[in-house]
Amino acid sequence: MRKKELQYRSLSDLNHTIAKNLHKFPPNTDLVVGVPRSGLMAANIIALHLHLPLTDVNSFLNGKILSSGSRMNDTNKSFESMKNILVVDDSLSTGAAMEKTIQKIQGSYPDKSIQFAVAYLKPGMTHKVDIFLEECAIPRVFEWNMMNHSIINKSCVDIDGVLCKSPTFEENKDEKNYLHFLANAQPLLRTDYNVGILVTDRLEKYRPQTEAWLARHGITFDHLIMRNFSSQKGSRQAVDYGKFKGEIFANQRNSTLFIESSYTQAKEIVKISGKPVYCVDKRQMIWPSDLAVAKRKFRSLQHRITQKLSLVAGLSPASIN
Repeated sequence: MRKKELQYRSLSDLNHTIAKNLHKFPPNTDLVVGVPRSGLMAANIIALHLHLPLTDVNSFLNGKILSSGSRMNDTNKSFESMKNILVVDDSLSTGAAMEKTIQKIQGSYPDKSIQFAVAYLKPGMTHKVDIFLEECAIPRVFEWNMMNHSIINKSCVDIDGVLCKSPTFEENKDEKNYLHFLANAQPLLRTDYNVGILVTDRLEKYRPQTEAWLARHGITFDHLIMRNFSSQKGSRQAVDYGKFKGEIFANQRNSTLFIESSYTQAKEIVKISGKPVYCVDKRQMIWPSDLAVAKRKFRSLQHRITQKLSLVAGLSPASIN
């Protein structure tokens, strides 16, 4: 049976999905209510596009609206006069979270008309809400919840540039500075999920310091794979970071995603593994198909340049090749 392909939506995708579906929201909507946490983000985007006031579920139940900027001052209504309410979450999978929200709100304001909406909804779940913007199949992951999603259990994750700030040139310069970096690296992305495999260019001899930093920051994992060079210089001279990570990812049948800091390495990992890689530096998901498209574009560009050169030189393209 063919494995289902991972679905991914970025913050840019979310904004685009909302913008092209604004017509689905009731034109008489008075207030947008976001379901914490991710639903607040989608609700905020909707409220901005429609120039409407915004609040969260608990504040709504307490009759409060989040403070708005000066541009809203002339259009603000009193909470009591707001009769048409739109409650928004970013996504729906099983429907359990939305049902909990509906139960929490239902009956609280008999004089108000309340509709429930989601941006992304699992196919077959349209009956769970009043409005949905796009069907998005499972498995799926969003840019805004990637690090706190169960996919982390089945992912390969880089350390430097992902979980912590990468070392500077000075920190990489000598052993003393590097050891200080290992002990005091500034955290970046955080996760409460157990990481499947940590894959790093750090040397095996620095395993104790690396594991101590991970433990101190509450990061758990199944495996930690490091480089077997005797020195940092040897590792740098190898210049095969992407190849090293790509081969590991390719051999992990249960790993569906690699989270990498470097764009150059991310492309190499995708090329070797044939699986998706999320690049933290670019905030971009890179797919195997992306590399194929880029290759075709490069070949097309080469062909056009060859044709132009042949016209200038009065030669046939074959003679130039």
